[in-house]
Amino acid sequence: MAGGRVRATILGFAGALVVFAILFSVAGVDDLLAELAGADLRLVALVFLATLGWLAAWGFSLRTVLDVLGVSLSVPQAFLVFTGAMFSNNVTPFGQAGGEPVTALLIAKVADTEYERGLAAIASVDTLNFVPSITLALVGAAYFATETTFGTRLRLATGVVVALALVVPGLVYLGWRNRYALETRVVGVVVPLIRRVAGFLPVFSAPTEESVESRIGHFFGAIERVATDRTGIALALAASTVGWVLQMVALYLAFIAIDQPVPFSAMLFVVPMGAIAGVTPLP
Repeated sequence: MAGGRVRATILGFAGALVVFAILFSVAGVDDLLAELAGADLRLVALVFLATLGWLAAWGFSLRTVLDVLGVSLSVPQAFLVFTGAMFSNNVTPFGQAGGEPVTALLIAKVADTEYERGLAAIASVDTLNFVPSITLALVGAAYFATETTFGTRLRLATGVVVALALVVPGLVYLGWRNRYALETRVVGVVVPLIRRVAGFLPVFSAPTEESVESRIGHFFGAIERVATDRTGIALALAASTVGWVLQMVALYLAFIAIDQPVPFSAMLFVVPMGAIAGVTPLP
């Protein structure tokens, strides 16, 4: 392993330790250890296996999208890259919006491909993951409503899910239809900003407008290539759905392991809502 990767790995684990230390200080170490000590270890092992299955399923989805883009990544590599993506999403502000640029760089390094192609791949996976998450959330909310009375917060959360199910696809569609206009605006804003930063930090040279346009064009081209491959989309959606279900199963079993069972229908609703909350600027 190259020295740079060793340093990056060490920094990654150090960052994870810091995050866990903060979480433990807020939650209370004694209470946490007491709950873990009383947990059913057999169910904890199943939680661990379900979590591995979730990451493996979404790693397969990423590998499928990369294969459509002509990028070769082995199954273990896809699993590790996606695990790194999940870590980045959970320790950077704005969740996926903050973590995916880091993930794209990781894909580019591991798969030896262009950054734009890696960014297009992880953006495509995120978009595909949105479809089953909203579907499962709506099904879970509908079923959960038959078991309990919705309070104000639950009604608000359900309204947010329904709104996202309508707004997000519409925004994606409008953005794609107007992608060339967006490209012009991005170039007009980003290039002067980078040049201004480069003036204070002469370590790197500012890119030209032509180079930025070329990179954005490659990104859009990769997105279009994924969108037109029906087989790849079907496989990625299937893997995404399996991943969501395994994530729900893991949380469901975790509650049973600490003797606090909850209805599985609540998992159908809560897990996607948690992912939506990850879009907010909270680590």
